[in-house]
Amino acid sequence: MAKQVIGIGTTANDGTGDTVRTAFDKTNDNFTELYDGAGVLDDSISFAKLANEFSTASVLTAAATIDINFSSAEVFTLTPDQNTTFNITNPKIGITKTIIVTGAGSSYTADTWTVGGASGTFNKIGGTYDDTSSTKNFYQITCVSATEFWYSINQISS
Repeated sequence: MAKQVIGIGTTANDGTGDTVRTAFDKTNDNFTELYDGAGVLDDSISFAKLANEFSTASVLTAAATIDINFSSAEVFTLTPDQNTTFNITNPKIGITKTIIVTGAGSSYTADTWTVGGASGTFNKIGGTYDDTSSTKNFYQITCVSATEFWYSINQISS
């Protein structure tokens, strides 16, 4: 149902607006739609309500510098074909992103960071990138200010 607008007439009490009954019928219909259908008044969080930045994965294309757009996905995957710098774009304070980098079996590095193409503060909590073929490196990076991040790198335990 489309929103029902209550006719109020051209001027006060000119008799061209909706009757009281019609006006309140439209009001009830509008509220029923909000509560039952659109969920606008339902403030509960569900997966269906989450934006793509919290509910999708993005496959990254190997390059020397790769953008990690905090607005585009929750999980990023990459298999590098050269030494890689991660460039954070659209950082959002308090948001954590996951990057899974699969080792290429060479001696590439994937632990250099920039934010918006410039230097920032990147605090490594622990871990080291392992480029052994097929090794999964699990990065989690959290934005704590516009230019400061905390991150860790881990691999699957054997």
